[in-house]
Amino acid sequence: MDINDLLKPFKYKTEIAIRFADMDMFGHANNAVYLTYFEQARSDYWRDIIKWDWKKTGIIVAKAEVDYVKPILLDEKIFGYVKTSRLGNSSWDIEYVIVCEKEDGSLSLRTKGKTVQVAIDYATNKPTPIPVVERSLMKSFDNIWLNEI
Repeated sequence: MDINDLLKPFKYKTEIAIRFADMDMFGHANNAVYLTYFEQARSDYWRDIIKWDWKKTGIIVAKAEVDYVKPILLDEKIFGYVKTSRLGNSSWDIEYVIVCEKEDGSLSLRTKGKTVQVAIDYATNKPTPIPVVERSLMKSFDNIWLNEI
């Protein structure tokens, strides 16, 4: 699949800083760090777009999937693309694509992934429905009206 076709459904993009500490002895980002990159991109998305109110409702990641495509190197400039792709009552899916932007402006796929999140009530430490305001922002920003269950 062409990278531009892959990125079409993603409206949110954020730059991800690569740290020296992310590298392993092979000179590329350690496989565990990819989940940290997803977290960084997801947190930016929630802050910038969804405006999640952390004082009212918590979030836990219940499941994570990573498709490693190409290694990420220290001197690369990488960007994370994020979108909500499914809404349940208390859980939802977020998909990720991480690309490297080369000096000529072309993009190279590094990884794809998905996480399942669950909204948590702090008082009971149990799942709770996704707050109405945040749900509405996810639906409208990522145009997921048909993917709601």
